Amino acid sequence: MRIGVDVGGTKIEAAAIRPDGSIALRRRIATPPGDYDATLDAIVSLIDEMENALGRQCLLGFGIPGTVSPATGRIKNAPNATIDGRYFDRDIEARLGRPVRMMNDANCFALSEAHGGAADGAGTVFGAILGTGCGGGIVVDGTVLIGKNAIAGEWGHTQLPWMSGAEFPGRPCKCGLKGCIETFLSGTGFAARHAEDTGDALPASEIVRRAQAGDTACRDSLGRYESRLARALSHVINLLDPDVIVLGGGMSNVASLYDRVPALWHEWVFSDRVDTRLVPPRFGDSSGVRGAAWLWPEDASP
Repeated sequence: MRIGVDVGGTKIEAAAIRPDGSIALRRRIATPPGDYDATLDAIVSLIDEMENALGRQCLLGFGIPGTVSPATGRIKNAPNATIDGRYFDRDIEARLGRPVRMMNDANCFALSEAHGGAADGAGTVFGAILGTGCGGGIVVDGTVLIGKNAIAGEWGHTQLPWMSGAEFPGRPCKCGLKGCIETFLSGTGFAARHAEDTGDALPASEIVRRAQAGDTACRDSLGRYESRLARALSHVINLLDPDVIVLGGGMSNVASLYDRVPALWHEWVFSDRVDTRLVPPRFGDSSGVRGAAWLWPEDASP
C-alpha cells in the first residue's frame, strides 16, 4: 500500500493506492494559507489519519508545485506556494521520521497517465497541464525524465511560438518574462485574453460554455486558444516527438480540443505526417495523487 499526496496552493489531497492501482482511501483538506509550519502539520496529521484508518504504514510520495533544486535542495519554481524556497522534503521526512519521494506535480500527472492511463504502453509521453498554471512532464519508457536542472517539461515558461503581431510581445508572466505559454494557455490566461479582446470578464468555463452555445465572441476566443495550443504543442513535437500528449487541468475538459488542435498543428510540425496522439486523461483529478504514489519502485516496502 502506498499514499500519494498532491500539495497545492489551496488544497492538499491524499489517496491510498492498492497494488492493483485502485484507490482504497481518499482525503482532501485546505492548505493553510501563507503558513509553512501549519502546512507541514496539516500534512503529517493527514497522513497519520489515513494510516490509522488503513491500519498500516505506507510508502509516501508527494507531487508538488515547483521542484527540488539539485543545486540547493530547496524548492524552486513555486512562487505562489508557501513551500517555495524551503527544504520541504527534508522537513517532511524529519517530522515523519522516514523517507519520502517528491516530484513536480506535472511529472506525477504524466507518470500516472503513462502507467495504466490514457498513454499506457507508449514509449514517450508528454503530459501538459492546462489549469491555473501551465506545466508539463515527460515520461520515456515508463520513467520520468527529470533533467540536469530538474526542469524537463517546463514548456509553460517558454515563449509562445510563431506569435502574430497582435500577440507579440505578450503579457507579463509571474516568472518575470513576457509572452510565456502559461499566459496564453492556462485557464486564467485564456480568461484574461478573452477579457482583453472583448472587455467581458468571464471564467474560462463560462467562455467555453458560451462558445459551445454559439456565442460569436466566445467562439472566436476559443478558436484563438486552439491555434495557440496547436502552436505550443507543435513546438513540443518538434523537440521531443512523443507518441502521446495527454492534457490535464481544467482546460483538458474542452472536448473540441482533441479534434481541432491535431487538425491545426501539422502547419508547424516539421514532418510530412503527424502521428502523435492528443488524448484526455484517464484518471482526471486522480492522476496527481496516483502518480505521486508510484514514485517508489514496485518492490519497495515502507
